[in-house]
Amino acid sequence: MEILQNSVNFLLSLGAAIFVPIIIIIAGLMVKMKFKDAVSSGITLGVAFTGMSMLINFMTTAITPAAEAMAKTIGVSLPITDGGWTTMSTISWSWPLAFVMFPLVVGINILMLIFNQSQTFNADLWNVWGKIFTAVAVHYITGSVLLAFLFAGVQTVFELKAADFHQHRVEQMSGIPGVTITHRMIFLAAPMYPLDWLLRKIPALNRSFNAADLRAKVGIFAENHVLGFILGVLFGVLARFSIADTLLLGVEAAAALTLFPVISKYFMQALEPISNAISEYMQKRFEDRQLWVGLDWPFLGGANEIWLAVIWTVPVTLGFAFILPGNEILPFAGIINIAIAVAAYFASKGNIIRMLI
Repeated sequence: MEILQNSVNFLLSLGAAIFVPIIIIIAGLMVKMKFKDAVSSGITLGVAFTGMSMLINFMTTAITPAAEAMAKTIGVSLPITDGGWTTMSTISWSWPLAFVMFPLVVGINILMLIFNQSQTFNADLWNVWGKIFTAVAVHYITGSVLLAFLFAGVQTVFELKAADFHQHRVEQMSGIPGVTITHRMIFLAAPMYPLDWLLRKIPALNRSFNAADLRAKVGIFAENHVLGFILGVLFGVLARFSIADTLLLGVEAAAALTLFPVISKYFMQALEPISNAISEYMQKRFEDRQLWVGLDWPFLGGANEIWLAVIWTVPVTLGFAFILPGNEILPFAGIINIAIAVAAYFASKGNIIRMLI
């Protein structure tokens, strides 16, 4: 048992950029993909994950000082600092029974595929820590290990079902066939769907208004580099930065928004071959069955709408932190709120105005 736990911990210590490509390579070989093609897809996926992580860290490092400066300017005392997902992940992996979650999650996935209760093969085992965190919370509250794993199992089922539900939108909006999202962030779309339904009752909001439409209306001002520069400068002004620091923040934001779509192309390059191979494998063995590959969100990083929403949530999140009665949390580590932006992206089908609302 200790050997298994140590092996799992070693693989996880490699990080998502290595762990997930290993899973993809193994899956590719299992569905009779050529060795060189499977390895190529895996390495390309690792490159894509690494590039996206670098850009997100770069963007977070650039924007967080501006958020801190805005908080100091307003002078609100918020003594509890947000540790973000890394703190949650650390708590999860420190649980003695964390490694047991892998066979549980994989077993549930296999059973649901066998009994045709899901079409999603979840390759995003790196984010199994999300189920572990649920188990840790339940165990802390109830003291029951059985209930902890039961709730984590239910979350696993919901994630697979949500991945099935959103697959058509994921494929349509990403342009990558045969993939879907198994990350729990997609749960946040659930309360947004009825709100989006209400917003679509307003004629002005029930029309296409994605990044391409915005570009058609305002021209160069909606180009990634120009829009990023404008938003970065705006943040610098709100933070009362010096002229040099404000311009630097503008260039950094422009660089991030320009490079996000570039990195996202590598996800398509990596995922399309493995998706096609899995589809062909399933069609030979199960008639009328289509198997989708479940992944983390970063392959959607080329959607400009997501990053517009992410930047918009920074002042909104800070504003709520300042005015909500009883709040003592300073939202810094999670200030780049990708989870809520991705959920809004699907609920609104990329309509920028409804996403921001």
